[in-house]
Amino acid sequence: MSEARRLPSARTFYDEVGGSATFERLVARFYATVRTDPVLAPMYPQDDWEGAEDRLRGFLEQYWGGPTTYSQERGHPRLRMRHAPFAIGPVERDAWLAHMRAAVDSLELPEDQDATLWSYLWNAAQSMQNRFPADGA
Repeated sequence: MSEARRLPSARTFYDEVGGSATFERLVARFYATVRTDPVLAPMYPQDDWEGAEDRLRGFLEQYWGGPTTYSQERGHPRLRMRHAPFAIGPVERDAWLAHMRAAVDSLELPEDQDATLWSYLWNAAQSMQNRFPADGA
């Protein structure tokens, strides 16, 4: 009688990095510093910081294979459309990236997981930029 072979489980990146707890820490750390940033803080509704945190956390969890709560509550992410009302130039993009880099570093992920997460966040920030200075800055 042959022993049945088990296939490896299909773990998502969400699972690999620690699931909800990891994304909660990432987003909490990010917003703790964004709230006091002179460039970024004014772009957020001051009476809805918790909502902003919930939306970012839900989006990232869903993107990386976690719960689909974000789409169930808000529909398709449509990130560029949702960010279109905000003037996002190089200064805003770079400020967002600096805060997010510190938040990712605080997770102390293994190098490969850090690189995977950071690559996505860096590319997402580039794609959200919707203001381009004439001088190429």
